[in-house]
Amino acid sequence: MEKADLKVTGMHCESCVKLIEKALGKARGVESAVVNFAAGKASVTYDPAITDPALLVKEIEKRGYGARLVEPVYTGEKDTAYHDEMRGLRRRLITGAVFAVPALILGMFFMQDPIPYQGFILWILATPVQFYVGREFYLGAWMALRNRSSNMDTLVVLGTSAAYFYSVYLILFEGGDHQYFEASAVLITLVVFGKYLEAVSKHRTSEAISRLEKLFPKEASVIRNGLEVRVPVEEVDPGDILVVRPGEQVPVDGEIIKGTSTLDESMVTGESVPVARGVGESVIGSTINREGGFTMKVTRTGSETMLAKIIRLVEDAQMKKAPVQRFADRVSSWFVPVVIVIACLTFVVWFVVLGSALSFALVAAVSVLVIACPCALGLATPTAIMVGTGMGAGEGILIKGGDALETAGSLRHIVFDKTGTITQAKPEVTAIKVRERYSESECLRLAASLEQGSEHPLARAILGKAESEGIQPAETMEFRAHAGRGVEAMIDGKRYHIGSLRFINEIGIGTEYFREPAERFEAEGQTVIMLAGAGTALGIFALSDTVRPDAAEAVRRLHAMGLSTSMITGDNERVARAIAGKTGILSFRAGVLPGEKASFIIQAQENGKVAMVGDGINDAPALAQADIGIAMGAGTDIAMEAGDIVFMHNDLSSLPRSIRLSRLTMQRIRLNMFWALFYNVVGIPVAAGLLYPWTGWLLNPMIAGGAMAMSSVSVVMSSLMLKLKKF
Repeated sequence: MEKADLKVTGMHCESCVKLIEKALGKARGVESAVVNFAAGKASVTYDPAITDPALLVKEIEKRGYGARLVEPVYTGEKDTAYHDEMRGLRRRLITGAVFAVPALILGMFFMQDPIPYQGFILWILATPVQFYVGREFYLGAWMALRNRSSNMDTLVVLGTSAAYFYSVYLILFEGGDHQYFEASAVLITLVVFGKYLEAVSKHRTSEAISRLEKLFPKEASVIRNGLEVRVPVEEVDPGDILVVRPGEQVPVDGEIIKGTSTLDESMVTGESVPVARGVGESVIGSTINREGGFTMKVTRTGSETMLAKIIRLVEDAQMKKAPVQRFADRVSSWFVPVVIVIACLTFVVWFVVLGSALSFALVAAVSVLVIACPCALGLATPTAIMVGTGMGAGEGILIKGGDALETAGSLRHIVFDKTGTITQAKPEVTAIKVRERYSESECLRLAASLEQGSEHPLARAILGKAESEGIQPAETMEFRAHAGRGVEAMIDGKRYHIGSLRFINEIGIGTEYFREPAERFEAEGQTVIMLAGAGTALGIFALSDTVRPDAAEAVRRLHAMGLSTSMITGDNERVARAIAGKTGILSFRAGVLPGEKASFIIQAQENGKVAMVGDGINDAPALAQADIGIAMGAGTDIAMEAGDIVFMHNDLSSLPRSIRLSRLTMQRIRLNMFWALFYNVVGIPVAAGLLYPWTGWLLNPMIAGGAMAMSSVSVVMSSLMLKLKKF
């Protein structure tokens, strides 16, 4: 299966979203389709053997909407599309104002003392507004009708057309003393004005992605045939050698092969402090080279760079619907038909049952049609998600969608992995104790030989110690790894084992000889691993891994937020207790094997929603089992795949911040949905004249139209106010 992102134009409300989702969902070869009204995009998963993006675009166009394939990296085309949309809306708005304002003045201020031919003048002023400025509404309503559906355009067209054509009837057959041309003209202009403000506001909700997209460098200095030449970044390929000078952007992802520098990675990772990079270290495309020139070898270009992946991840996140959105979807699917029925009932009750004048009943029905707005409900959730995920991305916190946001906002318990999460995963060998007749160098050589094929942090510490002392590992045969326990192999014809004390005991080798030093090291919070050979324990290695400096403060903030904490580790109980004591973590489970971490998560879930925080490498099963997986991996591909929330830099302070951001976003979504529903629940009865018998209030259609136009804008502005919150 492949995925295509399509830009969709012409959507006016949540009803349009449901229509397009339904059409794409029924298309051959489509597995799933999600449409985001606020982003104006459709994300489609499809079988490339059956269909392709061009056919998907045609499916959308057949329903009367515009569509195009979204470029995988920034090209400037998105800005052009936005400016084209705004130009069209501005043109319609100005045209509407030029004709509607004079019509309003004539209709409102010369009502008692009309000028000659006033009715015909108003007819002339209202006509271009009705059929030019309102043309898009007629087209949208017609396409909805063709698809046996209804949308916001249907309500606008029904309401304004009723006012316009009833006024034409009055002019031609009743003398035109009372007509509603100014109402229809002002209504359409106000709706267009609302659409203009809505477009501006929605564009601001995606500013985070726009800023990231504009970070892509345009050119790079490449070594070609021994000469340095400037070429467009699009012409750079993996394996090319680039030169990066102070003050320049790193063009693409790569590895430094010559020189050292300090890089500003804040725009990608959110880390404000520049970081030092040297030979053999990776650099991220689009970061700023602050000082020191260097030469780099290109590893990834185009859509494979870290920045492109971050943008794609954030865009995917903004397309995912939060579970709370399902309620809005259900309401929106019935909204327009119900409003039309209410408008018809309003007309019948006033005109037929209560015997009111035709004009009175018509005004009430039109007010019902134009005050109702499904847009506000459809915008309540996606705009807040776009702002929330954008705020997180700007701080190096990648939240993969509305579902992750909603879950993170309702967490009860946080489970930490120890190595690489609570600690920095950079342990060092602090002590070596060996059996009599064995030397430290010989035991270190054997240990390094066994560990040379492992990527575990403890193995790297052993190898680093051997390298610092000039010891070369020997070749091994019959190597075998025991997950979470240790390894074994043949060296010089003899079998050796290295791993935890528990592992050495399990294979039947006694560890009593080293009990006293092992217990002493463990009481100090150090990790102990044992080397054994020929059925005998040969030596132990004490390794110390430093606790992250921000771990204790992060845990304190989590507790202050009402969350409980636990730690799971493969280390022994003494080490786990020491680490938990240093950080303030409430409980721990020691001696846990990688495969047992998921079982611990299941037990914790009995008391509420659980987040698992790990490095994304050996914690994948636990991250998947948790209600939400939080991966710390300094932006590694593994971490970005494993977690529902990813921290682009290894900073535990991002954990309480991400949960607070999730809570703030969910609070804003609920507030948005409350006001969207409250507006319609209160506005529709008032527009129908429910209060008229007691108060004499009957809502003017123009006021109803203005209220409808502003309801969507108010919801989007409410979402944008999230940016004022600190997290």
